Amino acid sequence: MKTYKLAPSLLAADFTRLAECIGHVHRAGAHYLHLDIMDGLFVNNISFGLPVVKSIRKTTDMVFDTHLMITDPARYIGAFAEAGADIINVHYEACPDLTRTLRDIRALHKSPAVTIKPDTEAEAVFDALPEADMVLVMSVEPGFGGQRFLPHTLKTAERLANFIAVEGLHTDIEIDGGINLQNAADVLSAGVNVLVCGSSVFGADDIQAAVKDFYALFGQNQKS
Repeated sequence: MKTYKLAPSLLAADFTRLAECIGHVHRAGAHYLHLDIMDGLFVNNISFGLPVVKSIRKTTDMVFDTHLMITDPARYIGAFAEAGADIINVHYEACPDLTRTLRDIRALHKSPAVTIKPDTEAEAVFDALPEADMVLVMSVEPGFGGQRFLPHTLKTAERLANFIAVEGLHTDIEIDGGINLQNAADVLSAGVNVLVCGSSVFGADDIQAAVKDFYALFGQNQKS
């Protein structure tokens, strides 16, 4: 049975209190810290880059789940590995040679992962999944936080889960976009085991309580 994990998205945190916000999710037991790297080209928005990753790496030993929403990410995987990324997640749509990029990430002793946009078919990454430790389904259009969850992406997650089971792979399935306590149970039922949550964690009045609420839900789902 796969372990359920929460990956709070730093993009939704108060950037005047980053170390404090990271400390809250760490103490509450979140497995990963999700880092959205945007270049203004692959997506319209620009977020943060290597200097921020290097700086916050000094504040925590949390696993950095680094989501590269950038054009031709193979150019930068070495730099992000050096900056402290643990999981390096690249977009299928941005990689001319996805399999090679995933292998190059593993050669850097980092965990390779692949992301697909909401309207990309699950089958597009089937051939590459043996090289990936995780596959991320975007449940909103990448580039902006605060969007509403797109329900059709649950079918994508289900197809990925079925393929992973049939092939005997151990690939985690992550989802990102509009995830909250109201839709999390449906997401888990689709085969997802890693939830990226932004405003539903960092936007909460009590960040630690919000993390614990998700883990309580994870426990209920594993018992059912």
